[in-house]
Amino acid sequence: MFNHWRLIFHPEGYHGRGRRSPFFEGWFIKLVDAFERHRLAVIPGISLCRDAAQSHAFVQVLQGGSGRTLYSRYPLGQCRAEEKRFDLTIGPNRFTSQEVKLDLEEQGWRITGRLTFSDPVIWPKTWRAPGVMGWYAWVPFMQCYHGVLSLDHTIHGVLNMQGERIDLTGGRGYMEKDWGCSFPSAYIWMQSNHFEKPGTSFTASIALIPWLRRSFIGFLIGVHHEQQLYTFATYTGAVIEKLAVDDDEIIFIIRSSEYRLTVQAFHALTGSLQAPAAAGMTNRIAETLDGKVLLRLQSIREGRNLLEQVGRHVAMDAAGDLQHLAV
Repeated sequence: MFNHWRLIFHPEGYHGRGRRSPFFEGWFIKLVDAFERHRLAVIPGISLCRDAAQSHAFVQVLQGGSGRTLYSRYPLGQCRAEEKRFDLTIGPNRFTSQEVKLDLEEQGWRITGRLTFSDPVIWPKTWRAPGVMGWYAWVPFMQCYHGVLSLDHTIHGVLNMQGERIDLTGGRGYMEKDWGCSFPSAYIWMQSNHFEKPGTSFTASIALIPWLRRSFIGFLIGVHHEQQLYTFATYTGAVIEKLAVDDDEIIFIIRSSEYRLTVQAFHALTGSLQAPAAAGMTNRIAETLDGKVLLRLQSIREGRNLLEQVGRHVAMDAAGDLQHLAV
């Protein structure tokens, strides 16, 4: 518990030291090149299992367009992670808030290269809300914790993938992470920073949250537009007016005291990623990097739209019994 509070203002760092299994920690690094031809998600992480022989570190990759995935597994002895900053080494691969170095060869894939990141848009931290989770971040018994490291940043550098040179210089990136004992039993997650007007970013998580032998629908949503961050979250007093999910689209409407956010998201081709469960990285989730989302942000007081744009290259997944989230 003390270790949890000691790292409360460092969601980007490693939180697993001293934790009992099952425990996972994973960082999500999204990469889109300047011409939007290449979309990749790189997901390094650590899985601590009840069966210690199954505990391991990993680097997972999802390719947009094809939906192809890679999962490269490493012994824990080949992993080094800092607690108060994002600095993670797994085998020959290194990940920080400023750069990624890849040297992967698995399942017929070969990916190498170095990328650096600049001009990040950072989620603000205060004592009351030390990150995207707000005051819930202080609670030491949450099933899953969430952090946003960068809503948007510029990418520099080149990757070599299957002999192809992929120049990502001038592209846009996003970075977040999750840690805890398991993913929620039902959740929706989506993100995009490719809108008609550059500089607009959107991230949303809606999940069934266990709480003192009961559960509630919790949500964390951020829209960064024209240098302002609009936050809609359970801890801010915002409410869900509508949430509907079917095979083709997800629609939800969230209202705060000042604003109303309408989201209509459309699925696309997915890849199958490994995800945490009590037994380790044994769950499978279908995730895409090629979804589409329509955002409408309205000022309730002024009665006008502040934003109405379509987002491209939406990272999106929805898993579990989603009927528990319907409103």
